[in-house]
Amino acid sequence: MERVDRCVVLVDAGYLLGAAASLLAGEPSRSRITVDHTALIRGLRERAEQETERPLLRIYWFDGAPDRVPQPEHRRLRVMPRVTVRLGALTRSDGRWAQKGVDAAMHAELTELARNRACSDIVLVTGDGDLLPGLMSAKEHGVAVHLWAVQAADGDYNQSEDLVAEADERRVLDRAWITRAIRAKDLGICQPSAATRPDIAAILAAPLPESAPAEREHHHAHDASAARNGVAAPAEREAPEQEQPSTAGKAGVPTPKDLAGLRPPLGQPSQPPQPQQVGATLRWSSDKGWLVRSGPGAGEPPETASLPTLAQLTSAEQRWADREEDITTVGGDPFEVGQVFARRWMERLPEEGHTSTLSTLYPRIPHRIDGELLRYAARFGLLAHKDDQIDEHDRYAIRAGFWREIDVTAAAGGPPEEG
Repeated sequence: MERVDRCVVLVDAGYLLGAAASLLAGEPSRSRITVDHTALIRGLRERAEQETERPLLRIYWFDGAPDRVPQPEHRRLRVMPRVTVRLGALTRSDGRWAQKGVDAAMHAELTELARNRACSDIVLVTGDGDLLPGLMSAKEHGVAVHLWAVQAADGDYNQSEDLVAEADERRVLDRAWITRAIRAKDLGICQPSAATRPDIAAILAAPLPESAPAEREHHHAHDASAARNGVAAPAEREAPEQEQPSTAGKAGVPTPKDLAGLRPPLGQPSQPPQPQQVGATLRWSSDKGWLVRSGPGAGEPPETASLPTLAQLTSAEQRWADREEDITTVGGDPFEVGQVFARRWMERLPEEGHTSTLSTLYPRIPHRIDGELLRYAARFGLLAHKDDQIDEHDRYAIRAGFWREIDVTAAAGGPPEEG
């Protein structure tokens, strides 16, 4: 049987509209958006025909509905030319709605179209990794698979990395394209900006212990209260080795618990500071030993305090673009990871003087930036499974890549000016 040169579009409506709601209204609820289905279908058809260079056979719209009863939007869609609606069940459990049968229906349609040689190109608008077997099967039958993503909101990422890796072509439906047919509802109040997902915010800007003294005091108060009630303090705040908290007379690098022990528990009178212990802060990661300072401004050295972190320099749109680049073009080699981080940091610096300040610290990377660099590297799986730490050899490579990019960019006259 000869294959027909035409394209088919399979749309996971839950993904398309939920991601659009997150992008435009700040939350994935479809009740927060208004959809012009006629304009949306027209846009899908035109883009599919343009990118595949094939005429459209059909658009399959997969969605969930209570008891599989078509809702008003489904009734409008199913009478449109070249549109077929396939409904799965929509059930409510623990106060949340969940689709059932939609993925299975998409998988079955995808494999049948490929097996029957009904088309040469299939466009998938989905983020669900469960469709990976169907995608691979379609490729084995000689079909070109195009994967479309919806631009994610505020640094989030909303598509299976395995799907991205397996697809033949991938495109992003950005905000400009989405807003041709979808808009956020005007609820009569100022719409909140899209909120950063807590886990993404933690990855990008997790505070180090020495940067949050108030939090440490809270932990000490909590532990003291737990001890009075005969309850053990949380294990995660204990040092790996059960030693006395004081760093007096000890050699090597103190643990966060050691440093916290220099501060009296909440509610107890402060003791006179011991020599060489006032304002002590741990030198993290690439710093050797630990730094002792006293008097006003004790803590982070002033020459590094002015250096901003990448998270502080990065906008919501840039976080999304960074994630796109990470998953599509960054291979994950430790040296390369350090280069990518440094390039972004250099490009977004508001003042050229920051580069000069950093250069004077070579080979030490300030602990705030170094910690952020290593957290970024952890995204690429550069962890030793035994202790969830990055291998020391990889740490050297990551930092070497960072400094190489700083050196190359500085030698070239600094980052390019943004037009």
